[in-house]
Amino acid sequence: MHKNQLGSSDIFISELTLGCMSLGTNKTHAKNIIDVALDHGVNHLDTADLYDFGMNEEIVGEAIRNRRDQIILTTKVGNHFNRKDKSWFWDPSKTYILQAVKDSAHRLQTDYIDLVLLHGGTIADNIDDTIEAFEHLKKEGTIREYGISSIRPNVIREYVNRSSMQGVMMQYSLLDRRPEEEIFDLLHKNNVSVLARGPLAKGMLANGGEHVIDKKARDGYLDYTYDQLKVLFRALQEISTDQITINQLALAFVLQHPVVTSAVFGASTVRQVKENIIKRDIPFEQLYVKLQQLTKENKYTAHR
Repeated sequence: MHKNQLGSSDIFISELTLGCMSLGTNKTHAKNIIDVALDHGVNHLDTADLYDFGMNEEIVGEAIRNRRDQIILTTKVGNHFNRKDKSWFWDPSKTYILQAVKDSAHRLQTDYIDLVLLHGGTIADNIDDTIEAFEHLKKEGTIREYGISSIRPNVIREYVNRSSMQGVMMQYSLLDRRPEEEIFDLLHKNNVSVLARGPLAKGMLANGGEHVIDKKARDGYLDYTYDQLKVLFRALQEISTDQITINQLALAFVLQHPVVTSAVFGASTVRQVKENIIKRDIPFEQLYVKLQQLTKENKYTAHR
C-alpha cells in the first residue's frame, strides 16, 4: 500500500488508516481485524484514550505488542475521564496532557507514541499551554509528532499559526466537502497533513449504504435531504463496478486531494477491512470529476 509523508516529519503512513474505535472489547476479535489490516498494507492505527475509557488502547496495545516496529500509532488526548463512573470533562491543560499521554503509552505497551492529537478544542482554550505540553513530550521522546482532531476552522488556524503540528484529523467525505475551500489550502501551504475521518459517512457511502441512509438519515445529512441521499447513492451504484466498489470510490475521492495523507476508516469485522482496500491500478481522474459534479461543495456554518 502506498505510504505518504506526514507533514514535514520523518513519519510515513499508509494511505488507509484503521480507526480502532469500532473494534469492540473482544481481544481476539480485535486482534484479527488489526492483523488483517496490517497484512493488507495498513501501517497506521488510530485510537483515543476516551474510547471505552482506556480499554481500546489496552486492546490495541496487546494486539500489536509483537508488531510494534511495523506500526505508526496515533492516539488522542484532552478528555479527562474517570474509568469508575464513566464520566469525563474537557481538559486541554499542560498538566493533564503530560500525564495522560504517558498513561496512554502505558496502556498501549509502548515506549513512545508516533502521533498524539488533541481530541477536540475550542478557541477559548489556553492554546499555548496545550502546545507547550506537546512540545515538552516531543522533546523528551514520549511522542514523535502532534496535531489536533478538529473541524473548527478558527481553532485549526490558531494551531497552524502557533505550533509545529504535523497533522489535523477532520471529517471529510463525498457528503462533507466543507474543508476543501476554507481549510485545505491553508494546511497544504503550511505542509500540515490531513487525516480524513468519516470518509464513508457513517456507512452511507459503503456497500449497502442505502440501508444505512434509511436507518440514519431520514432527516437528511448536512446539506442533503433524505431523497437527495437516495438519488446520490443510486448514482454511485451506477458508477461502481466489480473493480471499484462504492467503498473504494468514496475512499479514492478523499485521497485525491494532495493535502490528504490518509483516509481513516473504522471496521468492526474482517470483511469490512477487506472491502475498503483500494486497487490503485484503476484510473480515477475522470471518476473524480464525475464525483465532484454529483456532490455539493458544502460550507462551514457552525463549529467555528
